[in-house]
Amino acid sequence: MTQVPAATRALRVLRFLAAQPGPVPLDRIARAVGLPRSSAYHLLAAMVDEGFVVHLADERTYGLGVAAHEIGSGYARQEPLQRIARRPLAELVDRTGQTAHLAVIHGRDVLYVVEERAPGRPPLVTDVGVRLPAHLTASGRAILAALPPSQVRALYPDRTAFVDRHGKGPSSLTALRSVLSETRRRGYADEDGEVTPGFASVAAAVVDHNDQPAAGVAVTFTGPVDLPVIVAEVRRTATLVSARLRGR
Repeated sequence: MTQVPAATRALRVLRFLAAQPGPVPLDRIARAVGLPRSSAYHLLAAMVDEGFVVHLADERTYGLGVAAHEIGSGYARQEPLQRIARRPLAELVDRTGQTAHLAVIHGRDVLYVVEERAPGRPPLVTDVGVRLPAHLTASGRAILAALPPSQVRALYPDRTAFVDRHGKGPSSLTALRSVLSETRRRGYADEDGEVTPGFASVAAAVVDHNDQPAAGVAVTFTGPVDLPVIVAEVRRTATLVSARLRGR
């Protein structure tokens, strides 16, 4: 039983490092995963020995190792999340008549891994393989709102972290925190014209067995829609994919 907390801490370290744009110092890792500095140091040393973390001594930073890459490559080959989500997203399109997509967090971006396009709807920038700034997208906001505040702060340490597309959206950590607080209060995220003028999206987070955000389910639309119905269907789909991801 004593090994379980250690395993959980190691997984949190891996999740944190995977979300960073580059290697990070020990102190930032310790703060992000809620460990004393000495405990984080010993945990990282063990992960370095196993190849999951690499220590860049000259820079005094830590990054993901080859073993973590091997696991990521295996995941990409199997595509379990995509397989789990594809049918629920197709059903979401049928129920709403709007295009739906699934995105995962990658650093400060979201990466779109599934898109189900509604018949007769215009193409979107959210095609599979496209990356967009997480703080501007509904999917990204749904995921960020479910992350610990310390991890959000680590992702957005200053104003240079905020990419601008059309002059809309949060441009500081304070503004982003306000958006994420509203997202948590309502139970869904949204954006209107911040990714593409004339288009809006709503999204909800998919969570894993640790209640950590694994992805965001979103619907994008233009023109008048029955928003409460769209929101309800998106949240319903996110709940379904979360249950399937947990093996239920």
